[in-house]
Formats: sequence, structure tokens, C-alpha cells
Amino acid sequence: MIMQDLIEVKYSGQVDHTMDYAKVAVQTIAVLMGGFVIWRSVLAYQRRQISSRRSNSYFETKYSKHWKK
Repeated sequence: MIMQDLIEVKYSGQVDHTMDYAKVAVQTIAVLMGGFVIWRSVLAYQRRQISSRRSNSYFETKYSKHWKK
């Protein structure tokens, strides 16, 4: 829409949904950013948990250590 159309809609008494659309757009961006932050924090937590596990030597055999050779 050009500026003249926006001005006519504003002062003609017609229903204007611009603010509603803007609110929905802001809420959508906020939800996406919040989900991204939560996703990255869970990923960092899982990495920390995996690195803190102690290794079990039960399955370590001579074959499993040198199977690529």
C-alpha cells in the first residue's frame, strides 16, 4: 500500500488490522527466539553431561581399539 491509501484507511473509519498483524509478528519472533535459546541451552547441557560421564572399560578390547588398522 502506498502512503495515501494508509492515510485514507486511517481516517475513513474502516477497521485497521495493522497493529494486530504487528503484534502477531512480534509474538512469532519472540517465540522463535525463545525456542532457539532453549534449544541451544539444552544442547550445551547434554554436551556437558556426555563429557562428564566416566568411560567404562568393559567393552574396550584389543580389537575395538585397533579395528581401523
